[in-house]
Amino acid sequence: MADHPETTSSTATRVLGIASLASIAVLVIYAFAVTGPDVRLGETVRIMYVHVPTVSIAYLFMLANAVCSVMFLVKRSSFFDVAAGASGEIGVVLLGLTLVTGMLWGRPTWGAYWVWDARLTTTALLFLMYVGYLTMRTLPGNPNVRAVRSAVVGIVSAALIYPVHMSVEWWSSLHQGRTVFGRATKAAIAGDQETALYIGFLAFLLVASWLAVHRFRVGWLADRAAGVEIDAAVAARRAEHEPAVSSLGQVKP
Repeated sequence: MADHPETTSSTATRVLGIASLASIAVLVIYAFAVTGPDVRLGETVRIMYVHVPTVSIAYLFMLANAVCSVMFLVKRSSFFDVAAGASGEIGVVLLGLTLVTGMLWGRPTWGAYWVWDARLTTTALLFLMYVGYLTMRTLPGNPNVRAVRSAVVGIVSAALIYPVHMSVEWWSSLHQGRTVFGRATKAAIAGDQETALYIGFLAFLLVASWLAVHRFRVGWLADRAAGVEIDAAVAARRAEHEPAVSSLGQVKP
């Protein structure tokens, strides 16, 4: 059943997986074979086709984490707790990839892999906040208490997304302004470069969704397995304290 998956695979996930791999292949071909070097950025512009989509999709999944966290606090449903964990993990992976590609872009552009720039610093802080969120989800203790605390951390962490996104405009920053979805009607890039960027958005959205579905199902199955183990342990504990009844119906001391 859809609410109680017995495996992480299905026809829908297989189709989504094929679409994900195909879109990544198209992105690679388009980024390296169709588009040329940028007039100002040169060959490093190709990093942007990964860097910009990954951070945007990371924001999306972190917001999904916050929404699921709120829903868990309201409904107290394990479905939303598992969904929050899955979206949070995917968001962290994508944001980590954003930091790596940003450093690879920064070395030839700024002469250093890392500078304490407003955008870089706030992004690193956001990454560490969500690493803390994922760490909290693994701490031993009461599962319900852990889930509530994790939900609160997820919501607080999501509040940092907007300052990170606006950091280039709010503070003095070496980082370039928004490439797309800015205030201007026309994007900062055009032609094949813009097409490659939008292919990147689609590709990483498909990949992230594919991974999130599988991660959710793994988490759901793990929760069910843990529930069965707890029920068995409780039953065994109760059996230890129940008096044994003899075949004659008498209670043994």
